[in-house]
This record gives sequence, C-alpha cells and structure tokens, in this order.
Amino acid sequence: MKVALIGASGFVGSALLSELQRRGHEITAITRHPENVKSLPDVAAVKADVFNEDELANALKGNDAIISAYNPGWTNPNIYEDFMKGARSIENAAKKSGVSRIIIIGGAGSLEIAPGVQLVDTPQFPAEYKQGALGARDYLAHIRNEENLDWTFFSPAILMNPAITEGRTGRYRTGRDNPVFDEKGESRLSVEDLSVAIVDALEKNTFIKQRFTAAY
Repeated sequence: MKVALIGASGFVGSALLSELQRRGHEITAITRHPENVKSLPDVAAVKADVFNEDELANALKGNDAIISAYNPGWTNPNIYEDFMKGARSIENAAKKSGVSRIIIIGGAGSLEIAPGVQLVDTPQFPAEYKQGALGARDYLAHIRNEENLDWTFFSPAILMNPAITEGRTGRYRTGRDNPVFDEKGESRLSVEDLSVAIVDALEKNTFIKQRFTAAY
C-alpha cells in the first residue's frame, strides 16, 4: 500500500514510519524537516507545510491512504489554534488530493472516564497538555460530521510516552470512547504498539468514521 505519513519525524511519526516500513508499505514521509526522517528502503521524505493546502495536496496525491501524526508541539503557546488549523488543512488537502482514507492521531483527553465526563475536564489533567487536548477534542467533534472522507480518529492510551518501555509486543486491546484499562487500573501503551494498532486498522480497514483507542 502507498501511505502518506504526515509528521513522520516526530515521536509518534517515527514509530509509525518504522512499523509501516517493516510491513512492506511504500511511504511518503511528509514533514517540515525531511532531513530528520529515518533513511529506510521504500521511504521518500517530502517537505511540505501543513498550513499550505495546495502544497500538501500535491504531496498526498497518488497514495492509497493518509496517516496524520501532526502535532504543533506541546510547548507551542498557540497549540490549540495551530492544531485546529493544521488538522482542517490536512482534511481539506486530503479532499483535494483525491485520497479518501485518513487516520488522524489525536489525544486521550476526549476519552470518557465516566458518563458525560471526559479526561481533559478532570482536575487531575496536566495543565501543560490541556490546550492541545482541547484542540484534539474539538477537532474530533468536527470530523464526526465529515461524510466524504473515510476517516478514523485514534485516541492513545492515557499513558503513552517515552517512559513506557514495553517496546513492540504486538499486543493491545481496543475500545471506542472510553479508556482501556489493565488489571492494575492503568491505561498505557508503548509508542511501538500504538503503531501496530494504527497500521492494523489501516490494513484491515476498520473503525471507518469512528474514534477508537488502544491500550494493554
């Protein structure tokens, strides 16, 4: 499969790039800094600005699917505005390119931990991640009304950072709008197994026009 990967040089994007390449896909790795993309067979690094719809659409053309790991950066003071602007630009560029299958990686903040209560609205939610989480939540509400793309929105486990050391086990459980917890009451997943879950959804064509999450 020919897959366009947006944000290919980031923390999540780099892991997705490795998983896609491992499974034999042909990847267009789209990033602001193509020099930071791993040099691997069947990977073409392409520089494109997510805020430039026409430039991005040209980079997306000819692919079978798009995976967006776009993140404007957790330290970005305008992360909410930039996430919303970038995500909508990616959505519009996908339509212009003619590629209808897109998987968008958002945040865990919009997962419901109780009826009507989302993680981002709890007092325990880290303040430094709140604006990014609100952006992802509001974009999820937007994309749920999209009828012309075969979209999937992925919310990671609550704990998904470099400190999760399991690596690639290929083991995970999926959920929809609620976090997946293990026997210890934790929702956690390595970035490598996040990538397995995403590429599985791509290859099996599951969760079309749905949000899903995954954790151990």
